[in-house]
Amino acid sequence: MSKTIIVSNRLPVRIAKENDEYQLKVSEGGLATGLGSIYKQGDNVWIGWAGLDVDKGDEAEITNKLKQENLCPVYLDPEEIQNYYEGFSNETLWPIFHYMSTYAQYEQVYWDYYQSVNEKFKKVVLEIAEPGDIIWIHDYQLLLLPQMIREALPNTTIGFFQHIPFPSYELFRLIPWRAELLNGMLGSDLIGFHTYDDVRHFTSSATRVLPIQTTANVIHKDDRNITIDAFPMGIDAKKFNDLTHTEAVLQEKEVYNQIIGDTKIILSIDRLDYSKGIIQRLLAFDKVLSENPDYIEKISMHMIVVPSRDNIPQYRDLRDDIDKLVGNINSRYRTPSWHPIHYFYRSFPIETLSGLYSRADICLVTPMRDGMNLVSKEYIASKTDETGVLILSEMAGASKELIEAIIVNPNNLGEMYRAIVQALEMPEEEKISRMKNLRETVMKFDINHWVKIFMDQLAAVKNHEKSRRAKHVNSDLRHQFKEALNSSKKRVFFLDYDGTLVNFKGNPLEAKPDAELYQIIDDLNKDEKNHIVIISGRKYETLGEWFGHLPIDLIAEHGAWKKFDGGVWKETPNLSDKWKQTVRPMLESYSDRTAGSFIEEKRFSLAWHYRKVEKGLGDLRANELISNMRYLTREKGLQLLPGNKVVEIKNSEINKGKAALAYVYGKGFDFIMAMGDDHTDEDIFESLPEKAITIKVGSSVSEAKFYLRSVDETRALLQHISS
Repeated sequence: MSKTIIVSNRLPVRIAKENDEYQLKVSEGGLATGLGSIYKQGDNVWIGWAGLDVDKGDEAEITNKLKQENLCPVYLDPEEIQNYYEGFSNETLWPIFHYMSTYAQYEQVYWDYYQSVNEKFKKVVLEIAEPGDIIWIHDYQLLLLPQMIREALPNTTIGFFQHIPFPSYELFRLIPWRAELLNGMLGSDLIGFHTYDDVRHFTSSATRVLPIQTTANVIHKDDRNITIDAFPMGIDAKKFNDLTHTEAVLQEKEVYNQIIGDTKIILSIDRLDYSKGIIQRLLAFDKVLSENPDYIEKISMHMIVVPSRDNIPQYRDLRDDIDKLVGNINSRYRTPSWHPIHYFYRSFPIETLSGLYSRADICLVTPMRDGMNLVSKEYIASKTDETGVLILSEMAGASKELIEAIIVNPNNLGEMYRAIVQALEMPEEEKISRMKNLRETVMKFDINHWVKIFMDQLAAVKNHEKSRRAKHVNSDLRHQFKEALNSSKKRVFFLDYDGTLVNFKGNPLEAKPDAELYQIIDDLNKDEKNHIVIISGRKYETLGEWFGHLPIDLIAEHGAWKKFDGGVWKETPNLSDKWKQTVRPMLESYSDRTAGSFIEEKRFSLAWHYRKVEKGLGDLRANELISNMRYLTREKGLQLLPGNKVVEIKNSEINKGKAALAYVYGKGFDFIMAMGDDHTDEDIFESLPEKAITIKVGSSVSEAKFYLRSVDETRALLQHISS
């Protein structure tokens, strides 16, 4: 029976040694809670770092304890932790992904360890994984792992979710190992982010760094389709909602009320990190007090900063700056009975946090950049009385969902100041209205909903991919095709040319028909029931020169020209080519800076060929061209066709599918076979009747029902059918 394997940097437990015995303490994070519904079931398992440096002699004891909880440890030594985790993960990826590029360190030793630790995770996964298992990998510490597993288990189902932002291309390109990281992630079937912005940034980076193609949010790579989508993460909303009614939390609130009285609380909770915008928050609060002296002794900020990596210079400096600024503000505004800021540099139990959430009048969540930010959702879930105001940074992923919050730019001190004043002065009715809507969102889209929609989407993506992977035409299928042919009375064969009947050449004019191809067509033509149609993107003059003397029908330039029953060439009426005046200069600019590329002009299309271009460079240029041309072609009613080493622009009224459908209409064909190799042939596969035998050449990912691996297999099938 298949199982689900969750893989993350850390296990959802903390391991501590007490009285010479290892104890497991369950983490209270949202991810651990949400995925608990998965990893605790049946044979499912969660793989991750055990969280401490363990003596070799103790590994067996810890492994057995964890196994009882459906957990499997990965053991890392101090050097691996220092270079893979503290180094590459947190000193290279973290600052780049949070738009703090000046803090990034590009050490080769960090990268070497990052690769080796991802390999270590892979080995643990492969010891457990079996055919049919689902593997869900989490976060930036394991970006290489999906492809590593894919290489070992090509058909397995792999999902990946990133919990921090994905930067724009201009930031991501700074990483020396950017291509390796992208290739690692693209080993997945489904890649999830918190926001659509992250989806766009990832897709843009992938297409500009790698020789791949995209359609909407689907990336095509190595005969596979990878879906990129947004899944905003929720929290265990019920848990935070219910906590507010527990005795422990009610006592916490009572203590706060006795100490604080009617003072309005502005709450700030963060881990120590330069991405959280803590300094900017303090400056905004300082401005509130300096410009509104009436608020003195009536409001106070409760700031909790959870210690994090303060052995690193920039974190230590940030902590010192916070200390100084808090001290400065307190010294200038405090009175004998009142402190403006209550600052705590430590963590608190969840009951204490719940009491603070419940009591706080305002929650200030203003990171400079954040993947989601769950503090904002925890605050909302804790406001069971539907009061309170959330001030939220537009740079946090949560801002895309929590639109009833006061949304601010954390870089704009004046806007932050005005938001705090607005929250303090907001009428009670408005507070309740906003909070009610926020709570509906948070309670509905909770952590369990997030897990469900990701897993459902992963299953749907994999099923769709399987359905698209057309069956390879083996001997049994060849026999079935021959039987269907023999029992039919009127047949048509739609045959693409380049990549289907002949292999590609560096110079397209060199890809002429050979004697074997002419013989195949001649053998098919011997049966008067057969109608042969060569349907190609080639110029009509070229097809006429090569096949005009044969008793077959020709459709050239994707349907712009037709030659039937030995007659003359006829063009599709009412087509214009005036658009070429605008498009051609753009194509010429790409040819000028891409050695080996050239432009082919047809009556109603332009094609930019890059078969002779250095491997990889041509694909990158093609992706750039497609990206830059997309809006122009849409505006002018044109269609962009990425093909095999070619990008073609043509009138959108023309496509092979329309031409093929028009050809068969009303003619009573009871046997239809269509064969093609690239994107332009997908139109044929989609347009023809369900009974048609559609075959993709060179790829199994297609709308076609079947596939062949090569031109040689195509010819062999046609020879078998005609024999």
